[in-house]
Amino acid sequence: MTSTASAAFAAHLIDVHGSDAAQPVPEPHLQPLQFLQHLYRVAVRDALPLEGLRKHLPAVPKGRTLVVGAGKAGAAMAQALEQLWPAQAPLSGLVVTRYGHVPPRPPGLVQRIEVVEAAHPVPDAAGLQAAQRMLALTEGLSADDLVICLISGGGSALLTLPAEGLTLADKQRINRELLDSGAHIGEMNCVRKHLSRIKGGRLGAACHPAQVVSLLISDVPGDSPAIIASGPTVPDPSTCADALAILERYAIAVPEPVREALHSGLLETPKPGDPRFAGHQVQLIATPQQSLQAAAAAARDAGIACHVLSDEIEGESREVAKVHAALARAVALHGQPFARPCVILSGGETTVTVRQPAEGAARGRGGRAGEFCLGLAQALQAVPGVWALAADTDGIDGVEDNAGAVVTPDTLARAAALQQKPSAYQDRNDSYGFFGPLGDLVVTGPTHTNVNDFRALLILQPLETAMKKAAS
Repeated sequence: MTSTASAAFAAHLIDVHGSDAAQPVPEPHLQPLQFLQHLYRVAVRDALPLEGLRKHLPAVPKGRTLVVGAGKAGAAMAQALEQLWPAQAPLSGLVVTRYGHVPPRPPGLVQRIEVVEAAHPVPDAAGLQAAQRMLALTEGLSADDLVICLISGGGSALLTLPAEGLTLADKQRINRELLDSGAHIGEMNCVRKHLSRIKGGRLGAACHPAQVVSLLISDVPGDSPAIIASGPTVPDPSTCADALAILERYAIAVPEPVREALHSGLLETPKPGDPRFAGHQVQLIATPQQSLQAAAAAARDAGIACHVLSDEIEGESREVAKVHAALARAVALHGQPFARPCVILSGGETTVTVRQPAEGAARGRGGRAGEFCLGLAQALQAVPGVWALAADTDGIDGVEDNAGAVVTPDTLARAAALQQKPSAYQDRNDSYGFFGPLGDLVVTGPTHTNVNDFRALLILQPLETAMKKAAS
């Protein structure tokens, strides 16, 4: 793959909402990066909320229907519900999503659910105000009423209502330190739940005695509703002691009165068996595994064998990259454990422990997907015949404007020509700075869904690789 071809790929905005049915599927042997892009689009489209909501739409209640929700897919979920809910049936509510994540409104679709925007991954005052308003909307509900909760990844930061003794500034600092610590999503959300007045089941408990139906798009390994967006509408099995242990493990400070409240159990969340959750329904309308299987089917339809490793892979992105690289090298060099050509897919939620930059040095840029690709490029050691794409299915890798990056057999050679040393970029967590000059960032814009990490490695046979090089 030449530098020009790679740059042309990356410069093209991936239309994740468009249909591939109107255009031929890229030939994987001749257009490897475009083929991986196609698989990513398929995975994202499978997680868009309309069809999932259609399958799990609750019946219109005797009373009123209130909609509340939060997440990167929140606005898209609200629009899908507005399309599906009977026009003559009352529908109102409030959903909060990330800034810039409201999709264009379909022509003629009447807005019945208010959508507001707030900051992610570090919360802001707009998210706090949305959480306060949402709790206020639940007051006065009756057993005849229905609450539909639209929850997707990102809801933890977007629904911020600090526990007693915490300020918004405290929550912002704690969030930043959790994000930089390398803690996995279950650990982060355990802390977030116990330092909140709305997460960890508290929003669901506030809806009592109304019927509650939670419709979730999962972005977490294992798809636990109690972890997705910190489980605002479901009872929480984790404890104050768990949260305190996590804070201590990662040396994250909280005000002393809050630490004492955690130690005494004063900030405990509603637990399974709480009668306020009797009759509540929880439905997963999109999951990482479903998206990976959709991409796998697309690969097989193109005549390429596909192997899904797991939708639950966690750990440091750079370490996960080494394992993927070792597997890809074994396939490329020895045809084991999978025959060539093939695609290897995986998902989950890796983490990045952010290294503190040297004094006076700029902080690196990039997220989990870029960090994975940077580690992968180094560990592959330029083995022939391996191409890869890693991207977040929400279209945003961390806090940057890219979804992820791509790796080609000549990534290291092109970087060397620009006098870029991969290890130096990885030392400062600067995958964006590494792949940007190469033209290898994947840019999609917000996709309006979120089933987390998508990783695809394409391994071609040596003969096909040689033919491709001759044609480039």
